[in-house]
Amino acid sequence: MGIAFEVHPADVEELTQGAPRELVLTNARRKALGIESHPPELVLGADTDVALDGEVLGKPRDAAHARELLARLSGRRHEVVGGIAIAENGAITAEDVVVTAVDFRALDAAVLDWYVATGEWEGRAGGYAIQGKGAALVAGIEGDYLNVVGLPLARLLELRPDLLRGAG
Repeated sequence: MGIAFEVHPADVEELTQGAPRELVLTNARRKALGIESHPPELVLGADTDVALDGEVLGKPRDAAHARELLARLSGRRHEVVGGIAIAENGAITAEDVVVTAVDFRALDAAVLDWYVATGEWEGRAGGYAIQGKGAALVAGIEGDYLNVVGLPLARLLELRPDLLRGAG
């Protein structure tokens, strides 16, 4: 988009339990407020998780757990829940949650084995990355694709249209 930014990982531990929408918003707030910028600038905190039947799946612990999560998602619809929080001068000034429905194809053992072997699941909510090889697992989506990737850009720009001013 041509928006200048710097990445500063927040030194906060992500919460992993709770109602999906509240959980991602709380994590996004904690991340946005966990960055000390001098002089104070705009800080974006974001968190993404996968929920199945209202349960947050989180990130896989290992390959076996990744396979288990993917098997649970196989042939089913789940939600990717993305929270964003914007902080300015140490205070949250805007926030929201975006939910995208994702339908998985029915995945047989060979596909599960193939995907887990890619290692792409590591560090990924729900154990997959739609923007990579994980696209092969998906039958379709309803909602914001970029939310599934990890940042609901359309909603962010609705909250802060000024981000595009001066973008190259």
